[in-house]
Amino acid sequence: MADADVPTLVEQARQGRPRAVARLISLIEGDSPRLREVMAALAPLAQGAYVVGVTGSPGVGKSTSTSALVSAYRRAGKRVGVLAVDPSSPFSGGALLGDRIRMSEHASDPGVYIRSMATRGHLGGLAWAAPQAIRVLDVAGCDVVIVETVGVGQSEVEIAAQADTTMVLLAPGMGDGIQAAKAGILEIGDVYVVNKADREGADATARELNHMLGLGEARAPGDWRPPIVKTVAARGEGTDEVVQALEKHRAWMEEHGVLAERRMRRAAGEVETIAVTALRARIGDLHGDRRLGALAERVVAGELDPYAAADELVAGVTEKAAGA
Repeated sequence: MADADVPTLVEQARQGRPRAVARLISLIEGDSPRLREVMAALAPLAQGAYVVGVTGSPGVGKSTSTSALVSAYRRAGKRVGVLAVDPSSPFSGGALLGDRIRMSEHASDPGVYIRSMATRGHLGGLAWAAPQAIRVLDVAGCDVVIVETVGVGQSEVEIAAQADTTMVLLAPGMGDGIQAAKAGILEIGDVYVVNKADREGADATARELNHMLGLGEARAPGDWRPPIVKTVAARGEGTDEVVQALEKHRAWMEEHGVLAERRMRRAAGEVETIAVTALRARIGDLHGDRRLGALAERVVAGELDPYAAADELVAGVTEKAAGA
């Protein structure tokens, strides 16, 4: 499998073979020289899988809720892919794989593909390779792709840029109402879930959240009003209601053209990220170049401001690229 060519890997992934899917995602994560070939092969095969982002503070039960969602979608006959984005190990750079352990009940189900991905220091709670990995799972026949983010607090709002629908989890007794206001997740949530609803304070958390949503941006008639669903994910309670809320949001987006708009925005962000990464790599090549050192000396001496120096650096990168 390791030596298989890209067209073979893509065809095997389309057939739902887990090893081919794993190999393609590994090529993406490893920034393989074959990455461009992989993306070119996948692009025309996309089927438009529904991408659900799951986010929330640490300890609210994201992995348990994701596992319950997988079970609900499987009961409905859907093929499901899960990207569980874990914190990177500071030693190996690899993911902690905790989500795979908690979702082990689905490991033997051929209709479920679970992949842990390391953030590798990337801020925002998402692995930088997540958009391409989503595409692989889409081509592999997944009807629904669930992206579960690292519990990193305020920076995990980035999930909203990658998902069709963003589900925000909260739990009673964790100060999540205050966290919701502080972290800006009142702006990104399409569906809110108060998990561990069998605990004291669940009703109060839901009321507080509903109050804060009411204080948010004014909504015109017909705008989406994020619902609040209470669950006990560990027992599977409320999960069907969550799926209903997700599907209602999907239908609303399709009716109002929001789904297509979000996917266009996601593609634009992906293109921009790739372009910026390429530019950074070219600028990095100049670190040993005397031009960068000379510009730095002039900034220190007060002969140039940093913006003018940056303009000269960009011009140098552009000139170098044109020459290549």
